Amino acid sequence: MDIGTRIAKLREDRGWTQEQTAVTLGISRAALSHYEKNRREPDTDTLTKFADLYSVTIDYLVGRTDNPRAVVDPNVRDFVDQLELSDNELLNKFALTIDGHKLTSEEAKRFIAFIRAERMMR
Repeated sequence: MDIGTRIAKLREDRGWTQEQTAVTLGISRAALSHYEKNRREPDTDTLTKFADLYSVTIDYLVGRTDNPRAVVDPNVRDFVDQLELSDNELLNKFALTIDGHKLTSEEAKRFIAFIRAERMMR
């Protein structure tokens, strides 16, 4: 099931109109319609709003799981949140990939530098 079908079904299961849902999410009704008909995909912030509104995970919305409430154990989440990807031992232990190709240490460091620079611009 695709994103649009899932968000439309979640809305319909609650008996909400597109207008009610759009107002709650802070988006236009037209944008919601485009998402539900798969003409557009929601950006990360909007996807997060959908997940919060419907009390489901983003993984469920994007079809990575059929369990709408599967969440990572809080202890695991705390551990993962504290990982520093620039640690060479971690880079070597976990295969970070893009397009099916493992990132080299240098590529991973450039990626991390890019993210840091992007965060500084916010």
